Amino acid sequence: MSDESKAEKFLEIFNKGKEFTEELLRENQRLRFRVATLDNEQAGLSQEELQHLRHEVAQLAEENLRMQTRFREVEDENKDFANRYIEIEEQNNNLASLYVASYQLHSTLDFREVIQIVQEIIINLVGAESFAILLRDEKTNDLKTIASEGKDAIPGIDKISTRLGDGILGQVARTGESYFVSHEIAGTKVTVENPLAAVPLKIKDHVIGIIVIYKLLQQKDAFTAVDYELFSLLAAHAATAIFSSKLYSQSERKLNTIQSFLDLLTTN
Repeated sequence: MSDESKAEKFLEIFNKGKEFTEELLRENQRLRFRVATLDNEQAGLSQEELQHLRHEVAQLAEENLRMQTRFREVEDENKDFANRYIEIEEQNNNLASLYVASYQLHSTLDFREVIQIVQEIIINLVGAESFAILLRDEKTNDLKTIASEGKDAIPGIDKISTRLGDGILGQVARTGESYFVSHEIAGTKVTVENPLAAVPLKIKDHVIGIIVIYKLLQQKDAFTAVDYELFSLLAAHAATAIFSSKLYSQSERKLNTIQSFLDLLTTN
């Protein structure tokens, strides 16, 4: 749905609420008028006419109650729609930012540049104050920190070394399943081994590392659906960029070694 269509839908729902309010006020006015008329004319009415008027007033009161109930329902719908609209706007903004960030990630094959870009994304897009990026050693299966931020807040995150399957971090790397705290973030005791979140860097089913979040810049009570989607997309793009740049760096070193060897043979 386009921004214009969403705005029109939003306006349409609020207009319905306005119409219900105006109709409710008109019915209230009519009811008060009928009650006043009944009081003035009661002395000159027959018992049958009086009963009829009382019945009519009771019907109006019942209708008035139904309209008040419906108005509250529409008001709740408006609030739900407004909250959902804000959530969608936030998600769209994050996805747009992620698109730009993913373009930056794939714009270079320099390993150090890629890691720097990933760090900037985690800070600016995810809103993390303390985090670590761990890569997996294919020979030993150890997970080690290659970059981190906020080590003063969480000492030791710049020197993490854990084996595949050990603790929360090792389990995330082994299973390829993300970890998030299941309770409120505020007041959570965070340590190197117990982060707020740990997201695997995966290429298909192969985990090459993990992004570990220890502290957020913005205080949140809990992770939202937008956060989960953001982490998932970020991890996929970051994993591809890191893996590609790492392979390129290794190939470049080998080529430089071969070239140096050829140059040495040529000069001799």
